[in-house]
Amino acid sequence: MAAPMLRCISRSQWLGTQGLLGILPLVLREAHSAAQGLLAVQKARGLFKEFFPERGTKTELPELFDRGTGGKFPQTIYCGFDPTADSLHVGHLLALLGLFHFQRVGHNVIALVGGATARLGDPSGRTKEREALDAERVQSNARALSQGLKALAANHQQLFANGRTWGSFTVLDNSAWYQKQDLVDFLAAVGGHFRMGTLLSRLSVQTRLKTPEGMSLAEFLYQVLQAYDFYYLFQHYGCRVQLGGSDQLGNIMSGYEFIHKLTGEDVFGISVPLITSTTGAKLGKSAGNAVWLNRDKTSPFELYQFFLRQKDDLVERYLKLFTFLPLPEIDHIMQLHVTEPEKRGAQKRLAAEVTKLVHGQEGLASAKRYRMITEGGVSINHRQVTNPESVLVVGQHILKNGLSLLKIGKRNFYIIKWLQL
Repeated sequence: MAAPMLRCISRSQWLGTQGLLGILPLVLREAHSAAQGLLAVQKARGLFKEFFPERGTKTELPELFDRGTGGKFPQTIYCGFDPTADSLHVGHLLALLGLFHFQRVGHNVIALVGGATARLGDPSGRTKEREALDAERVQSNARALSQGLKALAANHQQLFANGRTWGSFTVLDNSAWYQKQDLVDFLAAVGGHFRMGTLLSRLSVQTRLKTPEGMSLAEFLYQVLQAYDFYYLFQHYGCRVQLGGSDQLGNIMSGYEFIHKLTGEDVFGISVPLITSTTGAKLGKSAGNAVWLNRDKTSPFELYQFFLRQKDDLVERYLKLFTFLPLPEIDHIMQLHVTEPEKRGAQKRLAAEVTKLVHGQEGLASAKRYRMITEGGVSINHRQVTNPESVLVVGQHILKNGLSLLKIGKRNFYIIKWLQL
């Protein structure tokens, strides 16, 4: 087994707000969280849902990470993202946040883009086969996804670093190793380690086999390739933990069994909850309800509005899942929210934290400007403007003398002189 890879570390000052409870209580809360252990804290937040295998996870897995806290023995964790579209969406955020939480305490994380596996299509959680994507489209999507992942990691590093040593964030594409594989050689080396009865018993397979459409061989072999991905990263990067949505548990189990057969070593899986719409549908491209993280597909304002619109009975859970705010601070936010729910203070904080992570400070500022316009906080020449895409009309928004009176909020007035009309 290759030793865990040590990568460069970086330091930067914490640029985020300190919260209502102040600096000293925050330091004390962080020390308390570290004492509790990474896995226990994220379990309490609801981010980590299940651990696999059950045997050993109560002792071996916590020891693996708590021993690694602070960079002394950093571990490597990975999560896969198939490029079935050219952008990540909100449904991917929890897995990313899981990686970020590991990175923040000194562990190294890998975001694996499925440039090869996306051509087969993951059957997990699906009632029918994905529409096939050609190689060129998958490659284009994979490049876009890689750029998106790196941009999110950069925002996280820039805006949320607090002076501690962080682990590395690496983006890989599994097409790098599958392109070098000969089909017959691969099946001869790998296929003998998988038992058909075990593969057929997976819930995702059983569910699909019972549908009229059934399941294709390509989809059936998806779990084999995901298992091999885990093995490859275990061998080359010392990766011992795979993170994924709760619908990925069967694929993670296949990876564990494969690695254990070949090496005798134990590896682990951690699942995060799936985010669903109000109708219970999984958020994503396939369901047609994706809220994209690429600003060209979903603007920072639209992302902000998605979280601002969340119901009162969900906002506390989402603050725990989608933000890095300490739990005592979330409790304080919710106490204020209960006294004045009409102000939607909890939703505003949730929307601001997520938008800042995804689009940076500039994106958050842009979203707030749009929001001010749509809520009637802007007027030109005493005419209220509520459409951010409005075209300025000479004689209405611009007077004949080339002047406009711009009002923003209640007290901010500006006289604009247009040099050319």
